[in-house]
Amino acid sequence: MTTTAIITGASQGLGRAVARLLAARGVRLVLNARRPEPLFALARELGAIAVPGDVSEVAEEIAAAAGDTDILINNASELGPLPMPLLENYPWPELLRVFKVNVIAPIHLAQLVLPRMKARGAGVILNIISDAGINAYPGWGGYGASKAALEHASRTLAAELEGTGVRVVAVDPGDMDTEMHRLAIPDADVSQLAQPESVAPKIVELAAA
Repeated sequence: MTTTAIITGASQGLGRAVARLLAARGVRLVLNARRPEPLFALARELGAIAVPGDVSEVAEEIAAAAGDTDILINNASELGPLPMPLLENYPWPELLRVFKVNVIAPIHLAQLVLPRMKARGAGVILNIISDAGINAYPGWGGYGASKAALEHASRTLAAELEGTGVRVVAVDPGDMDTEMHRLAIPDADVSQLAQPESVAPKIVELAAA
């Protein structure tokens, strides 16, 4: 039986690297990202289904395209305004958007795929979190608070699903040389950062275990 995986934020960075590794294993992929051009290019490369759009707005389309889903990887993230503002000055609509993409959308997607996972007694929901959800970095309050919420939601969901055969995993991949990192810290020395391709195998092993 073919394994089906959903990956959000799949058009670049860690999401793209994970997608390529899962495709090499014969996994049927449903990929989502905001930017249609690189997303469709990757989908053509991997023979995957592409569902472009903001994950907080197209979650139901993603789940419908996937059907029976074995693996859900919530990788899409919203960094927020740049340069990243202090919480006391954080624009309210932008903060709401960060939480919609980073917390609400992953929970919504989990809700959509869980009935079939529970019926089969198997499935994996893997949420990408961040050390910014634990450590307090000035300017990272919006993003960090959203990742902290996602980590807690992951732990709660794991407790609620105990005994169903569905696993919920929250993974901090660490700092990587990605577009998001370069946008967040434009003057950072990225020469010592891990490449997404070196981190992806660990994510795949957790998802496919």
